Parts: sequence; structure tokens; C-alpha cells
Amino acid sequence: MSEIYTLHRGHAPLLVSVPHAGTAVPDDIACRLSEEAKPLADTDWHVHTLYDFAASLGASVLVAHYSRYVVDLNRPPDNESLYPGQTTTGLIPIDTFDGNPVYQNDVDPDLSEVVGRVDGFWRPYHSALQTELDRIKAEHGHAVLWDAHSIASKVPRLFDGHLPDFNLGTNGGKSCAEDLADAVYAKAQSAEGYTSVLNGRFKGGYITRHYGKPQDGIHALQLELSQATYMQESAPWPFRIDLANKVRPHLREMLETCLAWKAGA
Repeated sequence: MSEIYTLHRGHAPLLVSVPHAGTAVPDDIACRLSEEAKPLADTDWHVHTLYDFAASLGASVLVAHYSRYVVDLNRPPDNESLYPGQTTTGLIPIDTFDGNPVYQNDVDPDLSEVVGRVDGFWRPYHSALQTELDRIKAEHGHAVLWDAHSIASKVPRLFDGHLPDFNLGTNGGKSCAEDLADAVYAKAQSAEGYTSVLNGRFKGGYITRHYGKPQDGIHALQLELSQATYMQESAPWPFRIDLANKVRPHLREMLETCLAWKAGA
């Protein structure tokens, strides 16, 4: 097992990526975090636990161990903005979702440290992701990548109002076959008591955009799940099993739709 990630290899044409649930922070970084950043509030809390059924479906599951404050695995290595003109956070976040500084006294990592983090943490995760997608495609003829995320239902600095429960993204239709996206979205829409949107505020980050190449047999979808659906949205952000058990069947249906899909069927 890698120090950077955990990979479970399945037998089905589906890979579930969980890049933002990690909470590990190396000591030399942790000691420099601001008081606002130390609780790691911007973590995709418990997402790996929420999807603990995925392996039983035959899916491969890749879970990052380190916090997004170390390096954001869902940002491009050159830190190009994914949402030009909109507020977002970068490859090495220097402010929190609420706009507070990540580092004490606003002393941000220098270029050499940024390069070191990309080489030490970002590249190993993406190497594992690419290798597993290649293996799945070679075995099945295609691969579906499900990038699993969550976020607080209200983050005024990043979006207005209250976020829908299921925020599916396919980079505006570029990262995934249209019929697959439509089938998954239909499952989200049919989930009674939940709201959903396709390619709304969150259209998919770097992982979805970079790896999703339908013309090459790789189909990528991102789900940004409202944390109100499965956990308490205040510190210490505990998992709510009562809520999780209600939303899990809908997540399972969406993954099963990915598994049942056949290109050109």
C-alpha cells in the first residue's frame, strides 16, 4: 500500500476516485498552518466511507491520504484556473473556502516547495489513476471514471445560495458519452427528496476534464455531493449514519448505471 493513496483493484469497468477525503498533513506543513486552516474544514469529509459499497460492486477505488491543503489533486499541475472569472482555490491552496489564509502570517509556499509537493504527492496519485484506467480499458474495452467529491451546502464565497444535493459534472458534455451522462442524471433526478443538477456550478475539475476522453473509451463524471445529505455540516463534522443510509441507495443506483452502460448500446 502506498503512503500517498490506497488502491483497491476491482473486476468491473469502473474506477471511483476520492481525491479530497484525506486528512494527513506532513509535520513541516502542519506547523505552518493558520488557526483557521488547522481543522481542515475544506475536506471532503467521509466520502471514502460513504462509498464503502463500491468495491462490492466490482469497482476499483482510489483514495488519497493527504489533505487538499498539501496539494489539490483535482487541479492541473500548472495551476491554470478551471473556472476563469470565478472564485476558486488553486493547486496549492493559500486560502480556505471562506477566504481565510491557509498559512500563518500569509507566508505561502515558494516555487521550490510547490514543485516538491507536486512531485511527491500529486504525481503518484495521478500515475496510479492513469495506470488503473489503462488496465480497466485494456480488460473491458472502455472505462468509466467516477470522481467522488463533497462540499458544504453553503459556501457564499464560491457560489450563491444553497447547493443542490447532487451536482453532476461532465465538463459540459465533453468528458463522457451523452447517453451515459443522461442515464446517471436521470437516476439523480428520480431520487425522491433530493435535488440535482448536471453541469451547473461544478462541471468537473481537472480529473474529470483531463481523463475524460470518450473518443478514446474513457468516460469521466464528477459528483459534487452536498454534505448536508450525509453528515453534520459543523465542526467536528461527524458522519451521520441515518442520513448516509438514505442517500447511499441513490449513489449505488448511479454507480450501477455506470456499470451497466455499454458504448453504442
